Amino acid sequence: MQLTETGESRINGYLFVLQRSLDTFLPRDVVRDAVREIESHLRERILAADGSPDERAALERILAELGPPLRVAQAYSAERTIDEAVATGRIVPMARAVGHLASTTVTGYFAALGLLIGYLTAFAFLAIAVLKPIFPNNVGVQYVRGFPVGLGAHFPLEPGVQLHGGYALIPVALACGLAIFVGTHRGARRFLSRWRNRRVS
Repeated sequence: MQLTETGESRINGYLFVLQRSLDTFLPRDVVRDAVREIESHLRERILAADGSPDERAALERILAELGPPLRVAQAYSAERTIDEAVATGRIVPMARAVGHLASTTVTGYFAALGLLIGYLTAFAFLAIAVLKPIFPNNVGVQYVRGFPVGLGAHFPLEPGVQLHGGYALIPVALACGLAIFVGTHRGARRFLSRWRNRRVS
């Protein structure tokens, strides 16, 4: 199918809206490459299509199969973000990828929730290790009526709460925090890798 001037205007309008939509998700240099890639795919489908007897109907059918520009932009940006997260393993791309899945899928929501809990737990243990030498009398294992009820810091120390655990608590908290952080990070990367592989297959 060879497009007429009207058909070219329709394609250019679609690509313009697509570019504006991608601008909200991706950096400008990435957007240019994305629009070129999608335009190449679109024109390949147009060349392979039969435009008779109605070019407009054939063109609208191809665009409908591709999807609205905003949906295409969302799918493309999610794909790029997940690929970057799996390839680099950096925290920010991984958080962005899981966050995107959380806003679009139920599985992604629970994965994001687990990721948040894991990182917060790791941060809590690391904070205990940092605060213990600064506030040795306020950080430790909390006992109420002789029973351990938790590990943390009290500012000020509440009546009836006793704290146990000396400076040996520092390496234990550091080890637990780092272990939880690494485990959470690896779990998030494995989840995104499986999601990407399932999408490709």
